[in-house]
Amino acid sequence: MAAAAVQIPRQPDISYAPNYDNYLDRIKRRQENEKLDKSLPEGFPAKLESDLVWDGRDLAETYDWNYVLTESNIAEVDQALRHFKSLNLSLGYVTPETFPLPKLHDRLREISKEVHLGHGFKVVKGVPVDNYTREENVIIYAGIASHIAPIRGRQDHQFDGKPADVVLAHIKDLTQEIDPHKIGAPAYTADKQVFHTDAGDVIALFALGEPEEGGQSFLSSSWHVYNELAATRPDLIRTLAEPWVVDEFGKRGRTHTVRPLLYFQPATEDTPQRLIIQYARRTFTGYWGLPRSADIPPITEAQAEALDALHFTAEKYRAALDFHKGDIQFANNLSIFHAREKFRDSPEKRRHLIRLWLRDPELAWKTPEPLNDIWDRVYKDVKPENSIFPLEPRVRSASDGKPNEGKYQ
Repeated sequence: MAAAAVQIPRQPDISYAPNYDNYLDRIKRRQENEKLDKSLPEGFPAKLESDLVWDGRDLAETYDWNYVLTESNIAEVDQALRHFKSLNLSLGYVTPETFPLPKLHDRLREISKEVHLGHGFKVVKGVPVDNYTREENVIIYAGIASHIAPIRGRQDHQFDGKPADVVLAHIKDLTQEIDPHKIGAPAYTADKQVFHTDAGDVIALFALGEPEEGGQSFLSSSWHVYNELAATRPDLIRTLAEPWVVDEFGKRGRTHTVRPLLYFQPATEDTPQRLIIQYARRTFTGYWGLPRSADIPPITEAQAEALDALHFTAEKYRAALDFHKGDIQFANNLSIFHAREKFRDSPEKRRHLIRLWLRDPELAWKTPEPLNDIWDRVYKDVKPENSIFPLEPRVRSASDGKPNEGKYQ
């Protein structure tokens, strides 16, 4: 009698670029063939009520997310730049004390409260980028950001092959300078970026340059997405709160880690209830030079649907930001998804953002235990004397397509 064939689980038909027709087909197929749970995980709320729950389609009618720097603000920033340069310190020593903004400080602290306790994001507009050198713009960026969230996170663990705390990353299309097969993240392409989160508490992006066309920045409330799915597809909330196999692409000596994407923190005497979704789609689908590893368990059909549900629901309720050269965007990475549309550069105009991962110890949310390892890799033991701010774009080792060299998400 012939032995029964062994069924090897296969990765679902899903790629980094979401396909809406595939999404609808998967919904239909699962609803017809599976018994889907109609209850939420124990303790999870049926609906979140907070300023962090917003619909981006009409948010501008009730919330002004822009803070436009005044002439006196810019003069104060310029004075702080001159003061810091007079100290002859390395950039790792940019702090509220070495980059003093006595009049603007209180306003920047209010922005931190808005990011952590309000709507979750704010855009500081109007840094006169063309008035400064690249290094001066980086100092100004780090200086302003230090008053909002003073702790800078590590985005790479090495620089020029040597151990370092690389705290600044460049988001720019590098496909003309680097073999695209060696790029494992859309940050270094002109491709569309789907909705996702980074690592860390607060994501800051500073626009040094704009593209010729496209590249619009989008934010979406993950709390609003949760409410929609909790009301219509509680089974997907269950799926998101269960352990997932996260591809580490051979980095840090690991093939994969296992953790949920969704976390709920009940209210305490000191804090309101909080919901955290932490994920990057490419760790489940692969991207260009970093395909999904074949030697780890594939994601399930339910997980594939959940990924698409996150993206398409976030896309439905997104806010489009009028993000221009000289603007700095601060967003709560724990409650907001971000994305961008594809873009086209020209010789005269090139999209160029620089990124910081920040933390404000005064207002920081509690990190869910399964995320402690990631957060430690970002924030633990970052030293000013070892902090590197690359002035030119480079691909982080976590996204360079080379196994066993990268360390950070």
